[in-house]
Parts: sequence; C-alpha cells; structure tokens
Amino acid sequence: MPTAWGATAITYKLTCPLAQQNGLSARIVTCAVFFAVGMALMLHVRRGLVRELRQIRRIAGAAQGTLLRPLPPSVDGLNVAAAQFSADHGESVGGDLYEVIGTEHGVRVVMGDVRGHGLAAIGTVAAVLGSFREAVHDEPELPGVLRRLERAMGRHLRERAKGEHPSSGLDPESPVAEEFVTMLLLEIGRDGEVRALNCGHPWPYLLRADGGPAEAEERAEVRGRVVHLGFGDPLPPLGPFPLPAELPVVRCGRLQPGEALFLHTDGVDDARDSAGRFFPLAAALTEATRARPAAPQAVLGEVFTQLLAHAEGLPSDDVAVLILRNDRPQASTPQGDRMAHQVK
Repeated sequence: MPTAWGATAITYKLTCPLAQQNGLSARIVTCAVFFAVGMALMLHVRRGLVRELRQIRRIAGAAQGTLLRPLPPSVDGLNVAAAQFSADHGESVGGDLYEVIGTEHGVRVVMGDVRGHGLAAIGTVAAVLGSFREAVHDEPELPGVLRRLERAMGRHLRERAKGEHPSSGLDPESPVAEEFVTMLLLEIGRDGEVRALNCGHPWPYLLRADGGPAEAEERAEVRGRVVHLGFGDPLPPLGPFPLPAELPVVRCGRLQPGEALFLHTDGVDDARDSAGRFFPLAAALTEATRARPAAPQAVLGEVFTQLLAHAEGLPSDDVAVLILRNDRPQASTPQGDRMAHQVK
C-alpha cells in the first residue's frame, strides 16, 4: 500500500499537465494532491500500528491468564481473593506473582515480586511459577519447594545471560546479577498451622476475627483487629546470592476460623501521594475490616480503592494482593496457638 500511494504521487507529477505548470493555482492543486497522498499514507500506517498494538495486548492478556491464572474462590476450606495490576500503562502483565494450590501436604502459597515490571519480567515470572506448580506436589517439606525454585531461577538467569552474550558460549560467573525475586512461601495445614519461608519479602498482615484486645508482641505490630506479623530476619532474595545450607521453617502459629492473612508486594507499601507520603496500609486494612464479617473480596476492593485514591492513579510499581480467610469449621485449639502470639 505505501508503494502504491508513492507511485500515484510520482505518476501525477510526471504525467499530469497541471503538475508541470508553475502558476499559483497549479501549485496549490499539486500541493493538495501530495497532501492527500501523504495523509492517506499516514492513516494507513496508523491503522497498521493500532492493529499491531491490539495484537500485542491480546498476547499479553493471554500470557497473563496463563501465568497469573484466576484463583478459585475457595481452596481446601480457605476463602481466596487476589488482584494485581502493572505499573506500565496499557500492560496487563506485571512483575508480581502469586499462586495458591491445595496439596496432600497442605495448602501452599507463594507471593513474589520480580525486580522490574511489565513485559521484561514475564520470563522470570514464568520460570518461578512453573517450578512452584510442580514442586508443591512433589516436595513433602517446604524447604524442598524453595530449593526447587532456587534452581529454576538459576537456570533462567543462565539462559538469559547466554541470550544476551551468545558469542561467549560459556555460562557467565554472575549471570544477570541485577535480577532477583523476593518471595514468601506459606504452608497452611488442615489444623490451620501456618509455616513460612521468607526470601526478602514483606511479612503479611493478620486480620483478626474477634476484634478483642491483642497482646503486643515484641515482633508484632498490633492495630486493633489488624496485626502486622514479623518473624525475624528473612532469607536473601532468589537470584543474587545462594541460599544458606539450612532453611529453618518459621512456625507462625494457627490461623483460626474466621481469621485471614493479607499478603502483598512492596508496591502497596511504597505507593506515595503528591506530598511524598507512603500509603498507610495498616490504617486502610483497619477501615476495610470495620464491617463484619469482612469478606476477602470486600477488603480487597476497599484497599485498592484507597490505594488508587492515595496515589492519584496507578502507583509507580506493580501491585499484587492476596487474601486467605480460614472458613473451615471451628475446632478446639489452645488459645496460646493463635498466630499473632506465637513466634518461633
């Protein structure tokens, strides 16, 4: 089509008698013809670019559905709600990842954050989630799952480094050293006991069911029914450094029926308003849990509404949120086993 339009303009210039004249009217007509041809060519190119953009977005949407597939509303008695969006305008794929899978070892959960966002992070998200979905069924212990993810991440980085430096033919000593993933792994047993491995990721919040007074622990920030959990120093993120030989599982206590865990990426905490103030996540959760019962979907919607209002639009980083509420039948559990009061 561009060739046809160009040929039309040249043919007019060479063969049309009017184009050979130097009068004002002849020049006006010639300029009008070339302007029309140029506009037609620009519109054609624009339509092609729009079609290509739509195709790219369809591919990104398909990739998003495959990687961060919609979670079921319930997994083994746990009510599940999750949402994410990318900081890149027009992109549906971000650098955050999450998954919830019921296994014979318990419900296993991953929440992670890849350095960077948008389409550049999709390969890392695919490598981590693909390995997690296989490992959770094969590995009886949580450290085994994390070891599998570490190996998958290492293979992905080596392949990326080879692609960036194909002439070397060798594995670089430090492949893509700036790439890393922070990650929180959880395992929730049938009795509600929660075990965790944290690789540099924010600890979750506990949304209490009773709203009664909570005892302030040394490493738990309590705000009414919202408890910010913290269980010591995390492991290093996956990627830049090898994990230590010992991977001690953190026993977080029991998630009681009616209680929920709020998992998030640091894009939530780091969102700022026009004055540079960080998003007050604990206050937003407190407001979102005033209504009783606090349904996970309702809490999710309220937090995102407040987050977008605080940031006056999309935050500068990818955001992902995952809520897990224990809807299993009530069982007799010692009061000392409450999650907010047990740190091992």
